[in-house]
Amino acid sequence: MRAAYLLFLLYLLPAITLAGSLRGRITDEKNQGLPFASIYIKETASGTASNDQGYFQLQLPPGTYTLEFKYVGYKSRTETVTIGEEARELNVQLVPEVLNLKEVVVRAADEDPAYGIMRNAIRLRKYHRDEVNAWSARVYMKGVARMDKVPSKVLGVRVVDVDTGIVYLSESVSELHFKKPNRVHERVISSKVSGKKQDFSFNQASEMNISFYDNLLRVEGLSERGFVSPLANNALFFYRFEYLGTFQENGRTINKIKVIPKRKNDPVFRGSIYIVDGSWRIHSTDLTLTKNAGIEFVDFIRVRQVYAPVQEDVWMPVSQRFTFEAAGFGFKGGGYAMGVYSRYKVQPAYSKPPVLEEQPEPEQTEAAIPAETKPARRQRPRLIKPQEAKSQEQPAIHDDKLFSREVLVVEREANTRDSAYWAEIRPVPLTQEETRDYHKKDSLEVIRESRVYKDSVDRIRNKPSFGSFFLRGYTYSNTYEEKYYNLDPLLSFTGGPSILQYNTVEGVVANVGLNFRKNFEDRRRYEIEPTVRYGFSNEKLNVKLRLSYTYNPIRRSSVTVEGGRFVDQINSTEPISPFANTVYTLLLERNYLKLYQRDFGRINYRSELLNGVTVLASLDYSNRMPLQNTTDYTFREGSGTGFTSNVPENAELADASFEEHQALTAAFTVSFRPGMEYISRPDRKINIGSRWPTISLGYRGGIKALGGDVQYHTLALRISDELSLGLVGSSEFSFTGGTFWGKQDMQLMDYRHFNGNRTVFAGVYTGFQLLDYYRYSTNNRYLEGHFEHHFNGFLFNKIPLFRRLKWQEVVSLHYLNTIESENYFELGLGIEHIFKVLRVDFMTSFQQGQKAYTGLRVGLGF
Repeated sequence: MRAAYLLFLLYLLPAITLAGSLRGRITDEKNQGLPFASIYIKETASGTASNDQGYFQLQLPPGTYTLEFKYVGYKSRTETVTIGEEARELNVQLVPEVLNLKEVVVRAADEDPAYGIMRNAIRLRKYHRDEVNAWSARVYMKGVARMDKVPSKVLGVRVVDVDTGIVYLSESVSELHFKKPNRVHERVISSKVSGKKQDFSFNQASEMNISFYDNLLRVEGLSERGFVSPLANNALFFYRFEYLGTFQENGRTINKIKVIPKRKNDPVFRGSIYIVDGSWRIHSTDLTLTKNAGIEFVDFIRVRQVYAPVQEDVWMPVSQRFTFEAAGFGFKGGGYAMGVYSRYKVQPAYSKPPVLEEQPEPEQTEAAIPAETKPARRQRPRLIKPQEAKSQEQPAIHDDKLFSREVLVVEREANTRDSAYWAEIRPVPLTQEETRDYHKKDSLEVIRESRVYKDSVDRIRNKPSFGSFFLRGYTYSNTYEEKYYNLDPLLSFTGGPSILQYNTVEGVVANVGLNFRKNFEDRRRYEIEPTVRYGFSNEKLNVKLRLSYTYNPIRRSSVTVEGGRFVDQINSTEPISPFANTVYTLLLERNYLKLYQRDFGRINYRSELLNGVTVLASLDYSNRMPLQNTTDYTFREGSGTGFTSNVPENAELADASFEEHQALTAAFTVSFRPGMEYISRPDRKINIGSRWPTISLGYRGGIKALGGDVQYHTLALRISDELSLGLVGSSEFSFTGGTFWGKQDMQLMDYRHFNGNRTVFAGVYTGFQLLDYYRYSTNNRYLEGHFEHHFNGFLFNKIPLFRRLKWQEVVSLHYLNTIESENYFELGLGIEHIFKVLRVDFMTSFQQGQKAYTGLRVGLGF
């Protein structure tokens, strides 16, 4: 403790000696530090907060300031201080708030006074949400994650280089700008990550700036459905409210309301919300989400916000903090993310605030309610529309050129700030543990980045195990040189490549793939991937080599060259995995895998040419050779069923077999997503989505040149998107239409294929689930559509058993129309999140309105 305290004092020493500084501690009535207490500076319309131990610090120009100290559940305290050239110390003690109950006569037929207060707040929700047309602020953010318990292994994999205590600590300062309706721009001007001086923080103030004035709050990664605000238009359907009393603050009456979920498992908050009487706006919040609300990955998250007037009749958050705890797989830990807002500039939307006039609710008829039981008529608020501010009266606080699709940019020099800079700009002092973590990890960074240290960690990580070779694949790491070698697993249950396979064409197959990857500091990388394949039944050796180079990480530009002699599926998208085919061939005598051999050379190019515009191009030359079955071995000896030919059955071809031939093919696809928003970091560009769908236009053709025997042209248009429907769940869809022309000497591998499935293994549920792999492959016009809706527990949350299991419901619809398939439908009803990762669907298909097939499919459903 003495060493930690000494480090803390050494850290504070520069701040103490700076002119114009104020520091101190905020404590409760027992002299215990109040964590994350709010300090609001009226003259600058900005705020800060204390740290976990109650300490605070301010850097202010000389002058006299009025400081308001707040803490949820405690009476606020105002202090006037004069800042000069000498450092000052101010310790503040807060006492618990004394709530006064309004003198109201409550009869059995009356409701809790909290409902009247919340109705007023709900009535003015939209006004308070939209009371500014534009605003800007400086935001200080700090993120801390700590680990209290770490297992030695997870699923058989050793856990290395993870200690208890703080595992992640970062700070950032951003300039955040907002303009109606939803235009955001954030510039990170400084960033600091403990133990990683060259890294940039992933703090994003715009993502943290949630508002309870929105009907539904969505927090990325916590839930797919979102959470209903206590001020939502339909809040009375989800919440009960309890009036706890009032207290006075700066001449205002503040109502404390207890927020109680009506149903245990609704996506709602619990805790307290403070409402300013008369204006009915949020004063502060102390609300919590638990696992009952459907949050993922954490056990609970607590949201504390403090609002303050930054301009007359305009209140904005001056501080907010998210605290969480989590446990799983033997890990246990927690942390927090906090934001402190200052230097507000606002452009009000209204020149005068709204007025709520009380008017009696419509009275029911005497016949409807007996006189002796009629309650007093409740006063219903009527909103008098606020007066909008005239545009010429509004100060311009933004240049419209500031707003673009780039919602966040991290300055390249953001991580170069020194300790003196942080000591001056940091509004919330570090705790002793955080100071110690910076000192320790920054001191050890040189050691952790050294070859000796990384080699010692690699020696532990690189120790082979049964699981790594058999199921996951083995990786040998040289982290100092950023070199990685990966060997495919013996068996792959997820559909990826595996060393050991079986099919009727090659018999037992040894398919050994090795991947070598070299990363560079600027995120460029190259890969070398040789693969050797040998079939023990047909006694054919196949070898290919793939070389890939990512030369522009910002645009994700890459070039790949591949060539050799190898065995491929006739459908190049590989609809059936080697593992699924092996199981069905050996156990059920079903050989769905259809293969051919080719000598080939191929080059691929990929790049994002413009924001939201991605181009894919390829050129392929192949000598294609047919293959036949060479073995009929199965574990079901004597069944008499027999395997099918290696030649697929196709409705448009009387005979889908082919002779050896050559093919020169080219493909070009451009994908465009309008309005793509993105984050710019010094080392990468991160696309974060758009409200518009993705539109893809693709061309593929066979060219009769350089000995190529096939000729055709095909064009396809695809539209796809994901839609969030709030509490009802989320949907995803894709529609593809295409056609062929100029067809000469086409072979089945040149057709348009539709990913089918005849096994119980659904993988990640892409494509059709009951369709034959090649029956409706076509070289004519086609239309294909897929739709899935994930209810995310909207229905199952009402059923106790499913609610406890946290299973979720999903429905899917698939459609295909070709010359031969006509109108083909598949309808699926499924349950996902079984054991958190599995999904099971019952599928039914229809051909021209007639029921065709049914079946169960099991796959991954996170």
